[in-house]
Amino acid sequence: MRVNGTLMNYYFHCKRQCYLHGNRLNLEDNSEEVQIGKALHEEKEQNENTEIQLENIRLDRLTKEYLTEIKKSDADPEASKWQLLYYLKKLKEKGIIRKGKLEFIEKNKESKKTLIVELGESEEEQLEKYIVEIEMLVQQKEVPPPINGKQCKKCAYYEYCYI
Repeated sequence: MRVNGTLMNYYFHCKRQCYLHGNRLNLEDNSEEVQIGKALHEEKEQNENTEIQLENIRLDRLTKEYLTEIKKSDADPEASKWQLLYYLKKLKEKGIIRKGKLEFIEKNKESKKTLIVELGESEEEQLEKYIVEIEMLVQQKEVPPPINGKQCKKCAYYEYCYI
């Protein structure tokens, strides 16, 4: 499987989730949390038809200045940041240079949190390392152990890992 933004995000969030998704075990269709995220994207799309598909990635919004990635929560901003940096790298490979903007749309909150990121040389070098690490992880024979963190209870893979 080719690395994509979802795998990059999962790599930071949980190596087990990254491995399972990378090996095509998709349990997200049954997840309420994932359905909420998809609903937020669909609502945005109805107001602004902006989602773009480029090779194996889907971009939420692209303007003259920013590539914007929309998340329903800021629960794991590091994972979201590297996913966005990965997208910026893929755009740069196509000759499109942009800054990145993460928008966290928290449910039950009036304001949204925004984070601006830029793809520099050090981020590009680090992304190359992460891509190799993800490829190696997905090719392993053994499934990584569960992380037993508080985030596990809301994960689409919870039943696979614990039940």
